[in-house]
Amino acid sequence: MPRILLTNDDGIDAPGLKSLERIARSISDDVWVVAPETQQSGAAHSVSLHKPVHFSEVGPRRFSVQGTPTDCVIAALRVIIKEPIDLVLSGVNRGPNIADDITHSGTVAGAMEGTLCNIPSIAFSQALDFDEPEPHIHWQTAEHFAPIITQRLLSQAWEKDTFFNVNFPDLPPEKIKGIKCVAQGKHRFFKELLRNDEGQSKPSYWVNWADAGADPRRPDVDIHWLPQGYVTVTPLCLDLTHYAMLGRLKGIVEA
Repeated sequence: MPRILLTNDDGIDAPGLKSLERIARSISDDVWVVAPETQQSGAAHSVSLHKPVHFSEVGPRRFSVQGTPTDCVIAALRVIIKEPIDLVLSGVNRGPNIADDITHSGTVAGAMEGTLCNIPSIAFSQALDFDEPEPHIHWQTAEHFAPIITQRLLSQAWEKDTFFNVNFPDLPPEKIKGIKCVAQGKHRFFKELLRNDEGQSKPSYWVNWADAGADPRRPDVDIHWLPQGYVTVTPLCLDLTHYAMLGRLKGIVEA
């Protein structure tokens, strides 16, 4: 029975973390939760270097951390949990983490930090309709498919320094068309700063994503299949080296 560490970026009280607990407990009884005290969406793989990391026990095998998802995993593995961890699960995020989104994602970063510590790790995210003022979120979809996918991934050998990013469509379980193993996609979006001074004492600007859709040149990717009703599973790697470029540079830049 694996010992499982859970974390997220939406915070210790997030509904998605409760879903993740149900997912984990369908796999094992040995489940630990170490999650941020407050919302950390967009924290990516940041770590607290210039302030202390405080944590407190809020229940049996359940800890709240004043820090990022990366801080949570570090605190769990180095201080809180004395026994080895077999699996790190991060999420379930409120909203998808696909294409370029993964570079900003604290959810993905939780799995990334687990991988850096040589622990099999998976990030889970549940899509929703952000245009709805109070969207209905199909947590039951994640809860149905995540245990199946986790068991299948654990049944085979993982490449070193590899982890998985899983996204569930904005649909109930019975309407899911299937599971696709696909590459990370590419948005055609840009970031902008929108001014909104309401409630502020000085001019205030807010980061906004202006989405122009997916890059049509790459159809077999997460951003294409998720809206089509498929769960997407994407293997990610810690090594960011562009090897084709590296080979070309050796004959041009090296002295």
